Amino acid sequence: MSKVTVLNDKLEKAGELDLPSKYAEVNPHNLYLYVKSYLASLRANTAHTKGRSDVSGGGKKPWRQKGRGGARAGSTRTNVWVGGAVAFGPTNERNYFQKVNKKQKRLALERALADKAAKGVLFAVDSLTIESGKTKDANAVIKKLGVKDALIVKDLLDEKTLLAYRNLANCYVVDVTEVNAYLVSVFNAVIMEKSALESITKEG
Repeated sequence: MSKVTVLNDKLEKAGELDLPSKYAEVNPHNLYLYVKSYLASLRANTAHTKGRSDVSGGGKKPWRQKGRGGARAGSTRTNVWVGGAVAFGPTNERNYFQKVNKKQKRLALERALADKAAKGVLFAVDSLTIESGKTKDANAVIKKLGVKDALIVKDLLDEKTLLAYRNLANCYVVDVTEVNAYLVSVFNAVIMEKSALESITKEG
């Protein structure tokens, strides 16, 4: 069974909590499909080339069809001419959307949490509020745990805590309603408030 490391106010190990056993039994393919869909949705879709119908000019046949000893040509805007169109190039009409249903999103999150717990990098603490709003105090939390980077999950995100964490390149703070399988997977460690963890496990 996957274990969540419980921390005290000094960020020292104070015990363990059990994740629901079904989390570890979720097929990892659900996580793969969700992450693939999430990354696809981030694509800008701005790559675009012009086809023959889009390039201006080329209305007149360059030379007569026969009798001059050269190859036939009907337009100066085909893809073999300088200044012509691009053959089979990308267009911004492509749709990168990949559907993932609600149940699959939930399964992906459960699997992501189970993977983090199995590696011993899923932490639960009573409160992650940084009352001073200072970045150095937020950085001390990450340094204390000795992790490369971390996802900070609060039950209710307050302005002071957001100010403290937002300038740190190695962590990201979110409200419990914003947590998804991609964010859990991409960070080296996940630090959650106990109330936030309870909220997630109750939903399942």
